[in-house]
Amino acid sequence: MTNNKSDIKYPVITVDNLKVHFPIRKGVFGKTSGYVKAVDSISFTIDTGDVFAIVGESGCGKTTAAQAVLGLNTITDGRVQLYLSDFSNKPVEWVSLDQKSRRKIRKHIQIVFQDPYSSLNPRLTIGSILEEPLQIHKLYSKQDRKNIIVNLMKQVGLSSEYLTRYPHEFSGGQRQRVGIARALATNPQCVVADEPVSALDVSIQAQIINLMQDLRASHNLTQLFISHDLAVVRHLANKVAVMYLGKIVESGSDDQIFTNPKHPYTMLLLDSIPIPGKGRLHKNISCEIELISNKTGCNFYPRCNKRSSACLDTIPELKDDGNNHFCACINI
Repeated sequence: MTNNKSDIKYPVITVDNLKVHFPIRKGVFGKTSGYVKAVDSISFTIDTGDVFAIVGESGCGKTTAAQAVLGLNTITDGRVQLYLSDFSNKPVEWVSLDQKSRRKIRKHIQIVFQDPYSSLNPRLTIGSILEEPLQIHKLYSKQDRKNIIVNLMKQVGLSSEYLTRYPHEFSGGQRQRVGIARALATNPQCVVADEPVSALDVSIQAQIINLMQDLRASHNLTQLFISHDLAVVRHLANKVAVMYLGKIVESGSDDQIFTNPKHPYTMLLLDSIPIPGKGRLHKNISCEIELISNKTGCNFYPRCNKRSSACLDTIPELKDDGNNHFCACINI
């Protein structure tokens, strides 16, 4: 019996011990007095067809990690390897690519931005916005571009009559649909979605979530999905990593994270999900992020309900329970 090739998983992105630290500068001469460890040694792999979600509170480092995957910020240490385009068998890193190669590989990894109001050029029509990536990457003839743009609008549920309009004539949900269409224009292998529904009304969020689910099925898209909302992630992702203060504290399949969470922080996030008609399960939960981490032990110690004296001196390692379910806690 032969394997179905479409069922075989291949890595698209691998992140190995990634660190992104930003200097803290003080004084007239801007002397470096320390570093903000926005991302502090995280590792994960995204395979073909996966929707890999990174979740956590604002300030945990998830967007910085996504920017590192996109090659948009400077990596302090570690590696981001891309298995895209001609490099599917021999991965490359952004730092090793010249400008021509970077442009070539960017065609295969696109982004949907968080804010649909500021991510579209107000001076361009929707048609021009969607044609721009095709022009930059020199794809197709002018007539073929028109047909592709009309098809893109159809895929995201918008009429081709809107192509001559400007962004200010659209609602937030419609603008985000245009943003998704733009990301799909170059037929990418991977799309990074940075909180694509957080700026939208709840009813519109559901429409965009359904759209992204449909596009995943029709395009076999690999996605890196960034969100602070586990309720949204539950509908979209098949793999989840939970971040807290620059580190991944738990990761696994969607079923493992949502039905068998292990880390106290993951449990806190799950308990914070509002239930229709009831609100949050535990309303006394503090949702305010602890900005000052514990320097000698576990970062989550100040907020943990399972903490012990050993947590003050031990930095927990991310360990596998044997089923590819990883957790960084010494008290489980």
